[in-house]
Amino acid sequence: MIALAVAATGGLVLAAYVLRNKFAPWALSLLHAALGATGLLLLIVSIVRGAASQPVLIGFALLLLAALGGFFLASFHLRRRLPPKAVVVVHAGVAVAGFLVVLAQVL
Repeated sequence: MIALAVAATGGLVLAAYVLRNKFAPWALSLLHAALGATGLLLLIVSIVRGAASQPVLIGFALLLLAALGGFFLASFHLRRRLPPKAVVVVHAGVAVAGFLVVLAQVL
């Protein structure tokens, strides 16, 4: 959960850049992706061990969907173009929803 929480915090900073029509630092984007991937991998371990409830599976699916959106957003960064703000907002919303679903099961 810590990896996902730090990734979410970095995501808010990244979104703030884009919403102000500025490019985010590449290093922050990579850190955000690495922490998100770490969180997903830890969730996969929990799922494979059979320790995941139905809500955790739903949260994982939402986070996986958000990760796919993150790849799409990264493609804009690689092309040195700002992504559509609507995509950033949807990506963030799906990620936050997934995080909150998983967090609710942990607490």
